[in-house]
Amino acid sequence: MYTRRTLVAAALAGLTLFGFAGAAHAQGEPLRVGTDATFPPMEFVENNKRTGFDIELVEAIGQAMGRKVEWVDIDFKGLIPGLMSKRFDMAVSAIYITDERKKVVDFTVPYYAGGLVAMVKADNTSIKSPADLNGKKVSVQVGTKSVSFVKEKYPQVQLMEVEKNQEMFNLVDIGRSDAAVTGKPAAYQYVRTRPGLKVLDEQLTTEEYGMAIRKDTPELTKAVDTAIAKLKADGTYAAIVKKWFSNTAAK
Repeated sequence: MYTRRTLVAAALAGLTLFGFAGAAHAQGEPLRVGTDATFPPMEFVENNKRTGFDIELVEAIGQAMGRKVEWVDIDFKGLIPGLMSKRFDMAVSAIYITDERKKVVDFTVPYYAGGLVAMVKADNTSIKSPADLNGKKVSVQVGTKSVSFVKEKYPQVQLMEVEKNQEMFNLVDIGRSDAAVTGKPAAYQYVRTRPGLKVLDEQLTTEEYGMAIRKDTPELTKAVDTAIAKLKADGTYAAIVKKWFSNTAAK
């Protein structure tokens, strides 16, 4: 005959087993990740396949968590709404951590420091730090943060505004511009494929990237943070950084 104590113990055992089963099931479930793969070198499509720093890092995180990554392609402006509507579990697409975004979603630990940098020819000896930009010809892309930043911080610069990133880089390449000021990922992507150019070690601004996760899944945020720490400890993170950002230091 079952006593009340026996029944309670059996119930608790059942709940415990259910909990373990649920955890195991969650661990094996695919990790759905939303991205806008149009921003090399962070995420872009090459030979009909997604690639880039964010892509490789998330794949490594999924492996560390024991979860297969399923990518969901979506325009950048739809990332946060798509995350909130549970179209995917996490959004990763060179998303800056901002106070405004933190009101509606959680972020993992910062996983890379972006921001503005200056790119010059590799043999340029007159521009060794951002302070040397004053009085020089500097190309920037119209409508970007670079324009207002350079005007405000370096008023003696001869600003050369162009429509496209490629035009901005080309001006430095052919010597019509002494430097280009642009986002860190784009600058490192360019110098990685074009010898004879370099990015100054000192950044002009620093803004951190984070992986966005819904506030109702704090356990996922914690699990991803743990995976990032593991990848940093075992050297995987540094190897991915080196591959995509050449001589930039791992952050």
